[in-house]
Formats: sequence, structure tokens, C-alpha cells
Amino acid sequence: MKKVLSFDVDQTLNVAKTPIPREIAELLIECIRAGFYICPISGQKFEQFLIQIVNPMKEAGATGEDFARLHLFVAQGTQYYRYEGDGGEYREEDWKKVYDYPLEEAEVKKIFSALETAARELGFWEEKKLKEGDEIIENRLSQVTFSALGQKAGTKEKYAWDPDCKKRERIVARAKELAPEFCFEIGGTTSINAFLPGRNKIFGMEHLMEELKVRKEEILYFGDMTQPGGNDFPVVELGVETITVRSHEDTGYALRGILGVL
Repeated sequence: MKKVLSFDVDQTLNVAKTPIPREIAELLIECIRAGFYICPISGQKFEQFLIQIVNPMKEAGATGEDFARLHLFVAQGTQYYRYEGDGGEYREEDWKKVYDYPLEEAEVKKIFSALETAARELGFWEEKKLKEGDEIIENRLSQVTFSALGQKAGTKEKYAWDPDCKKRERIVARAKELAPEFCFEIGGTTSINAFLPGRNKIFGMEHLMEELKVRKEEILYFGDMTQPGGNDFPVVELGVETITVRSHEDTGYALRGILGVL
């Protein structure tokens, strides 16, 4: 019997970098009220989890009691946030960081240098396309994320930039040559996540099991990057039952099936 439904975010629960649709928010609430823990795990930072998942669920009617069963595994699970409200009205300040495993400053600098050098050498450094105030490489404390067009680029532009992942595969290969002590994984539409060895979604899943006191057999995971080299592949390697999706519509279809069986 599954106790946990865990999800990648971009292209699994939503259109990349946008809030989850109302239908998905309502399905997640329904799953919570059916007794599941809901555990998104993504390379994104905490503030994006609030924008893309928490706020849409609140607008769809989620209560403080519902959010107590929503567990946020940020930056591939190297940061974990839990809602510790009293079960009444939802308050954003009731999200508590349970743990965090930040990179050291020297490690961040070396990753920044490797990613920028690789992208520039290969002709994929798109600085001129950035919107005001945006950045290509971002320090997310426990990981560094390369977003080729920045965080503020439009969805259409992001989907068109590297649909077959070939550009990012070349950047990853070169970055690994420049900084072999770090891991580089492809995620989202234009992203590469960089982190210390062992700090991928296996790390997040193992901590999820520890924090929620569940076994991997009790988890069902949804992700769009389950192929070798994708940021969901470590979950497959761990042996967690996984459903590969290509869009939030696929995820919605699967969730309606699960709820229908219940």
C-alpha cells in the first residue's frame, strides 16, 4: 500500500516555471484527504515551491491541516521544509526548515566557473537574452543551477531552446572535465543542477523515508526526466516505483486513476 506520492515539479506538475494548474492543485488536495503524504522533490528553491505549488493549493482550498501532509524537498532534497501550523488558517511563516546541507563558498565558485566556461566555449552562453535582473547561474545554497535563458524567460522560449537535451549534454560533459569532483544533472527545460556527489534525488528520497518513517515500497514517484542522466533517474536507480510522465496532464490522468481505485 502506498503512503507517499512524490513528484518532480516542472513538466510533471506544471508547465515549466509556472504555478500548477487549478486541476492539479485540487487533485493534490484530494490525495492528501485520501490519506497520502504529498512530497514534491525538485532542484528549485523554496520560494519557487511556494509560488508554484503552495499558493495554488491554498487558492484551491487547502487548509493548514492539509498542508501538514505536504512535505517540500527543495534542491533535490538537500533542503527539507515542513508545515508546522496548528491546523487552522494557513500561514506562510509556519513553514519550517528541518535541515539544509549548503555548499561551501569555494565549492560554489568552482561550479560557477565550470558552468560558465563550458557554456561560453560551446557558444551556449545566452547573456544577451536575459531579462532585466535575471541571471544564468544561481546559487541555491546546497546546489548551483544553470538556467540557459534565466528564470524569467518565457515558456515557449525555454521549451524551444534544448528540446532534445543535446546542448546541455555537451555543457555537462565539458563542466565535468573542468570540475570532476562535482555532479552535473540535466533537469527542467534549460537547467543543469550541480552538486556534491551523493546529493541527488537518492539523497532526498533517503531523507524523505527517514523523516516520514516510510519504506521505499510505500512511495510512488512521478517524473519526466527518468532516463539515464536525467535528474529523476536516481529515483529509478534507488528502486522506488516510478511513473514516467511527459506533462502535468499525464500526472493528472494517473492521479485520477489512483483516486478512482480508492
